Amino acid sequence: MFRVVGRDDQQGPAIANYLASDVKPKKVAVIDDSTAYGEGLADEVAKTLKADGIKVLPREKGSDKTVDFKAILTKIKGEKPNAVFYGGMDATGGPLLKQARELGIKVVFAFGDGACTDKMKDLAGAAAEGMLCSQAGLPVQAANKKFLDAYKAKFNTDPILYAPFTYDATNLIIEAMKEANSPDPAKYLPDLAKISYQGASGKIEFDAKGDRKDAEMTIFTMKDGKIEPIAIIKAGKTIKFDDFIKAAAAEAPAATEAPKTAAEPAAAAEPAKK
Repeated sequence: MFRVVGRDDQQGPAIANYLASDVKPKKVAVIDDSTAYGEGLADEVAKTLKADGIKVLPREKGSDKTVDFKAILTKIKGEKPNAVFYGGMDATGGPLLKQARELGIKVVFAFGDGACTDKMKDLAGAAAEGMLCSQAGLPVQAANKKFLDAYKAKFNTDPILYAPFTYDATNLIIEAMKEANSPDPAKYLPDLAKISYQGASGKIEFDAKGDRKDAEMTIFTMKDGKIEPIAIIKAGKTIKFDDFIKAAAAEAPAATEAPKTAAEPAAAAEPAKK
């Protein structure tokens, strides 16, 4: 298996590192929804925060159906944390955030990709403003200009979330087949494993496990009712989103040449598998 986007379990360290470096909390409350996704994400966040020397309060738990968090939040309020992380989906994350603000908890709230959606504005109202969250990979607008322009020209619409990654995944297989001069997976997969490819989503190389090396994670905030990217986490370093875009644009002339046999962008590409 080869992944062109980062793994879900890399999100926890990414959002935790951003909290540590930019919010600089001394004490963080962590809540999860008791699902494998939410608990696993919260575990990674807590572990990373502790490694950074930040105090993490005893874990609080809801469920993926909890709608009333007031008892949990009242308890947390008494502990006076500087930030709160919630591992769960937007359906429960929205009410959690709204109720926290109603109780006068004004600290930063952070989430993983399950709650990193514009729906948080509908579910939490004005309370969603300023929330932080993470997603694996890069936002569409960070794809190279050649890809974005070609997609827009062909389909008269902007690409959907994972289109650049799906496009790259297709072309990686094409390149590997060309190198092996064969469509037989047994022959082209070894070439795919050692490939170095400059795609719509940037440079792609794989490690021994088939994961993308230095896979990016994106940190978002809610601004004026929309989720907007504010930072990229790459190789453990935080880069402001505007700086990342400027650097990518500077490299674009040398980096955006697609293979002559490259597949056309797909109009309705399915999200890349993680």
